[in-house]
Amino acid sequence: MQLRDFGRTGMQLSVLGFGCGAVGGFMVRGDPADQERTIARAIGAGVNYFDTAVQYGNGESEKNLGHVLQTLKPANVTVGTKVRLPPSEFGRIADAVTMSLEGSLARLRLDRVDIFHLHNPITETGGGLALSVRQVLDDVVPAFERLRQQGKIRFLGITAVGDTAALQQVIDARAFDSAQIVYNMLNPSAAEELPINYPAQDYGRLFDHTKAAGVGVVGIRVLAGGALSGSAERHPIASPAPEPIGSAMSYDADVDRSRRLIPLVKEGFAASLTEAATRFALSHPAMGTILVGMATPQQFEDALAAVEKGPLPRAALDGLSALRQAFSGEPR
Repeated sequence: MQLRDFGRTGMQLSVLGFGCGAVGGFMVRGDPADQERTIARAIGAGVNYFDTAVQYGNGESEKNLGHVLQTLKPANVTVGTKVRLPPSEFGRIADAVTMSLEGSLARLRLDRVDIFHLHNPITETGGGLALSVRQVLDDVVPAFERLRQQGKIRFLGITAVGDTAALQQVIDARAFDSAQIVYNMLNPSAAEELPINYPAQDYGRLFDHTKAAGVGVVGIRVLAGGALSGSAERHPIASPAPEPIGSAMSYDADVDRSRRLIPLVKEGFAASLTEAATRFALSHPAMGTILVGMATPQQFEDALAAVEKGPLPRAALDGLSALRQAFSGEPR
């Protein structure tokens, strides 16, 4: 398994991370024996980053991951989790952050997590579930830093969703060590300019900002919540189709556009759309580790096989860019 430097942290993370999210549902609703076997398989294959959150099954993902890691006792794995603050706690951010982390550590059976990510959207002025740039830098960062000083977290992170300009400001402030960034075949705007009138959120070349700030990148929504399988079918333990993040405003529209990328497969660049999507995410040097959601052990094996083939070749990337041009002007 290839390892990549993770920003300025000094860590080297496996290019394939183990996503414990609720969309695939494996670490929330999967069979415990399958969870243990698959994590052991992942560790044996060189995977060293495991990503979870309180919101994944209301703590179930953290609890299940903690149980497996306690059983396997692997050396040198990196664990990240997240805090999502409800608006009712915005007046007491430091206390709420601390309480959330204490619960996470208990479920994970750990004294410390390696990366602690803010899970709220970030916008210029806040509102609803979103925190403003000022709340993040003036309230969240000091709360995270205190926890770092107490030895309960190693590195500070954000989930880079919200307004692009706000995300750029927070990354540019260099207060965070990690950013989870949407990057997939339907929306590559974290890396490159989108065509005019392209139907997706423009993430404004966020990779330029992470590189300048020395921030490590965790690739998220690599399969666009499953849409980049080209199929609208959901596994029985998967969540319902997720709300789109940064792509079309409906999951069905994402699936439809994904199917229009099938020429990549027909031309022999990949055996399937999911393989192409996984390898696409690896293709940018800014990427530290990618998360691929899963519902079954076989889906982990598929992700591993795709990663072992390496990034897509330049000809495939050029072909993909040409196919995406056709999306311009379509309604989001």
